[in-house]
Amino acid sequence: MQSASVGIRDAKMHLSKYIKMVQKGTEVIITDRGRPVGKIVPIQDEDRTLEERIKVLEDQGLIEKKSTKRMMKIPSPIPVSDNIAQKFLQEDRDYDR
Repeated sequence: MQSASVGIRDAKMHLSKYIKMVQKGTEVIITDRGRPVGKIVPIQDEDRTLEERIKVLEDQGLIEKKSTKRMMKIPSPIPVSDNIAQKFLQEDRDYDR
C-alpha cells in the first residue's frame, strides 16, 4: 500500500485532496511537527464491490482493462440427459468392488 505523510495544517487546508488519495488506496499519515500522530486508511476491500476493487487496481496501474478484441468465446455446456452423471458415478463405484 502506498503511503503519504502530511502535517496537520496542510491536512486541514487540503483535506479533500487527501481523502481522494485515500479513496485510491493511499494511506495518509498525519504528523505534528514531523511526529506521526494519526493515520487515514482506505476502508477494507470487503466493504467494496468487485467493480470498485477492480477500479482501484486499474488506477494504481497494477492491472489493465481486458481488451474486447481478443475475448475468447466460452463454449456452451454439452447437454446431457437427467441423472447421467449419477449413473456414471454408480458404475464407477460398482466397478471398484
